[in-house]
Amino acid sequence: MPQLIPFFFFNQLLFAFIILFSIIYILSKYILPLFTFQQVIRIYITKLSKKI
Repeated sequence: MPQLIPFFFFNQLLFAFIILFSIIYILSKYILPLFTFQQVIRIYITKLSKKI
């Protein structure tokens, strides 16, 4: 099992951090702002509908 050989630890950790940071970056830059914008729109629409 190559996961248990100490020679591969650095390589696995490096790629794990690269993948983790890239996923976090993509989520925070492209996907999460769309959801927050959608929530703001929904809150605004519900506040407008309660005033009528």
